[in-house]
Amino acid sequence: MPELPEVETVVLGLRSLLPGHKFVRVEFDWSKSFPNTQADVEKFLFGSDVIDVRRRGKAILIDLSSDYTLVIHLKMTGQLVYRGESDFGGGHPSDSLVDKLPDKSTRVEFEFENGHKLFFNDQRKFGWVRLLPTLEVGEINFMKNLGPDALTVTDTEFVKRFKSRHKSIKACLLDQTILAGCGNIYADEALWASQIHPKTTASKLTDKQLAELHRCLQQVLKLSISLGGSSSKNYVNAQGERGSYLTFANAYGRDGLPCNRCGQEMTKMVVAGRGTHVCQGCQRVKK
Repeated sequence: MPELPEVETVVLGLRSLLPGHKFVRVEFDWSKSFPNTQADVEKFLFGSDVIDVRRRGKAILIDLSSDYTLVIHLKMTGQLVYRGESDFGGGHPSDSLVDKLPDKSTRVEFEFENGHKLFFNDQRKFGWVRLLPTLEVGEINFMKNLGPDALTVTDTEFVKRFKSRHKSIKACLLDQTILAGCGNIYADEALWASQIHPKTTASKLTDKQLAELHRCLQQVLKLSISLGGSSSKNYVNAQGERGSYLTFANAYGRDGLPCNRCGQEMTKMVVAGRGTHVCQGCQRVKK
């Protein structure tokens, strides 16, 4: 599953390419990937221009001049590939990013008035594209249940949302209803940076500790975006380039290596059902 920086790098790239393009055709081979009626497609997609490309949590939103929005979730193996004067792609780094399209992984193919195309590829068919009225996007269950965005949430709101939670701080960071966009990699990184053990119950942390966690989380997210994301397994940026954040990671994937802060060996454990990287020397559980 992509995390916020990986989705954000795709959004930033597509935002430089798609605005002003007019949709004229769409084809799809899997109804669950694009569950819209032909009537809605003809009325609200065809002839509409792309106004903007933005992100909400881990979803990509392409706003149209018809006051409709294409809501896209890449899930595990999704890709968005643009073919025009230049070729651009983002998502799961399979050969579909550079090979001839459509191919066997192509689920939805959009064509613009200028002949350029946008492909939604998804090998495992878990991702999806939905055409919805822009005003209703925030009301679908997937969106309605999302917490504030991890990249823009204020310090005050962050502390407020975490201080009364009676589960591990790692579980809270991964809970998209509390905070949208943070995933396993950046939870580990932010907890290491703020010297908080992932098993610590969130309600046991002081406001000062939570404020520091907020600062560290936004710092690592912004750094990762500037480096094109993590690309630990599945994600590349909108230019088809692998992100480089993991070469700078202090926690994730460093089990067995010395902590970059205190020198003690980093360990890996399971917290909130996820592999978690921690330094037992300088990240202590708060009783």
